[in-house]
Amino acid sequence: MTAPAIELTGISKAFGSVQANRNIHIKVMPGTIHGIIGENGAGKSTLMSILYGFYQADSGEISINGERTDIREPQQAIAAGIGMVFQHFKLVQNFTVLENIILGAEDGAMLRPSKAKAREELKRLAAEYELNVVPDALIEEIGVGMQQRVEILKALYRQADILILDEPTGVLTPAEADHLFRILEGLRDQGKTIILITHKLREIMEITDTVSVMRRGEMVATLPTAETSPEQLAELMVGRKVLLRIDKKPAKPGSAVLEVESLSVVDADGVQRLSDVSLKVCAGEILGIAGVAGNGQSELLQVLGGVTSASGSVRINGAGIDLTGRHSDGQSRRMHGIAHVPEDRQHLGLIMDYFAWENMVFGYHHDPAYQRNRLLMDNAAIRRDSERKMKEFDVRPPVPGLLAKSFSGGNQQKLVLAREMTRGPDLLLVGQPTRGVDIGAIEFIHQHIVDLRDDGAAVLLVSVELDEIMSLSDRIAVMFDGRIMGERLPGETDERELGLLMAGVSARAA
Repeated sequence: MTAPAIELTGISKAFGSVQANRNIHIKVMPGTIHGIIGENGAGKSTLMSILYGFYQADSGEISINGERTDIREPQQAIAAGIGMVFQHFKLVQNFTVLENIILGAEDGAMLRPSKAKAREELKRLAAEYELNVVPDALIEEIGVGMQQRVEILKALYRQADILILDEPTGVLTPAEADHLFRILEGLRDQGKTIILITHKLREIMEITDTVSVMRRGEMVATLPTAETSPEQLAELMVGRKVLLRIDKKPAKPGSAVLEVESLSVVDADGVQRLSDVSLKVCAGEILGIAGVAGNGQSELLQVLGGVTSASGSVRINGAGIDLTGRHSDGQSRRMHGIAHVPEDRQHLGLIMDYFAWENMVFGYHHDPAYQRNRLLMDNAAIRRDSERKMKEFDVRPPVPGLLAKSFSGGNQQKLVLAREMTRGPDLLLVGQPTRGVDIGAIEFIHQHIVDLRDDGAAVLLVSVELDEIMSLSDRIAVMFDGRIMGERLPGETDERELGLLMAGVSARAA
C-alpha cells in the first residue's frame, strides 16, 4: 500500500490552560486534496503550524511519506517538501514578486544569478499551473489574488510536494476563488498533495477528495467528500444541527434613517471611486450592497463611517452629516447613532498589539459607564463589560487579557461585531461580516444582524458573498465602477441577474 504523504499521530498542544489540540490522528494520502474543516478556534491552524514547524507539539509524532520526521522549525518542514500559504500573507510589501520568491532561498551572496534562475522557473511554473505573475511588480501594487499566487509560487520554488493553504479564499472574490480551485486541481493532477484549511462548506464539497472535521481541539471524523453532505459536516463541526439559511420574518420598514444623495469620492491619485451614489435605508430593514470587490463598496462604507471625506449629501434621521470638515470622523458618526464594522478588521477594526478588553472600548471610551472620574477610566468596568460581550458573542477563548493578535481571524471578527452591535445603533454599517468565520458563527452573526433589524435599526450590509446578500437583505443594490447599477428585491431576482449587474451590464440589458 502507498504510504500516507502525511501522518500525524497523537498530536497534542496546549497554550497555558487552553488545549488547542488533543490527541490528533490524521492521514493525508499523496496526490489528493484533503480538507480540514472546523469552527474558529477548533485547532486547525495550530495543527498545521505544528506540521510546518512554527509550533512544537507537546506530544505525538509526524511522518512524511512513511518516515518519522522531526520538524522543529519551518526550514526543516521546507526540507521535507512542505510549503504553507498562511491566511495573512507573509510577504514584504516593498519588495518585488521576484524578490519575495527568492527571499530565504538565495543561491549565494550575489543576487543576480538567483533572480535569473527564479525568473526562468517562474515562466515554467506559470505555464504548468496557470500561476501567471508579473515578476517585477511590487507586492504593495498588486491585488490579494495575485499575492496569493506569489505565496504558492514561493512554496513551489522551494520544491514543495505538500502544500498547506490556511483559509485561502478569505480575501478573494468568488471569481478569484474559482481560479484558485483550478490551480489546486492542476497541482493535484501533477501529483502534489494539498491540505486545505477552511470553514466554507461549499469549498469542501467542490474541491476536496477527503475531509477531516475538528471540534474544540479534537478530530471528530474523516470522510470521503463524495459520501458526506454540507448538513452532516455542519453538524459535525458544531455538535448540533445548523441552519444553513437564515429564517427571518418579512421586514417592516419605518422612516428613513440613512439618506445618501449624489455621493462622490476622488482618491489621492485622482481616480473616481464613487460617482453620484444615491440610496436610502429605513429603520427595520437591511439594504445589501452586492458587487465584486473594488467597485466602490469599501469607499461607501468608509465615507459613511467617517474614514474618508466625500462630496454630496448624507443625512441620518434627517440631520445632515459633515463629509469634509473637522467633524467628519468616526467619533462624530457614533454621536449620530452609527456603528461601523469595517471590512478590514486587522487594519481598521482592531489594534492587534492591544488587549481584547482595550479593543472592545475603542471609539466608546467616553461612555460614562467606563469613567471613574473625569481624568481616569475604570479599567475594571471595561474588563467586566468586555468579558460579558465576549461570552455573548462566543469569542474563543473568552479572555479579555489576551492580545487581539492571539485570536483566530474569525474570533477577531467577533470582537469587532460585539463592540459595535451591542450599542443599539440607529444605523449599522457592516462590511464582510462573516469573512473568515466558521459556519456556526455565521448562523450566529446573521441572526444578530436580523435581530438588530427587528429591533428597529437600519442596516447597510456589504458582502462579496452573493448567497449572504440574498439571504439577509430586504433590498439589494448592485455596485459597479463606483456607481449603483440598480436595485432588486431578493424574491424577484437571482444570482444570474445580480452577476450581470455586478459585471457592469445595464439594468435594461440584465
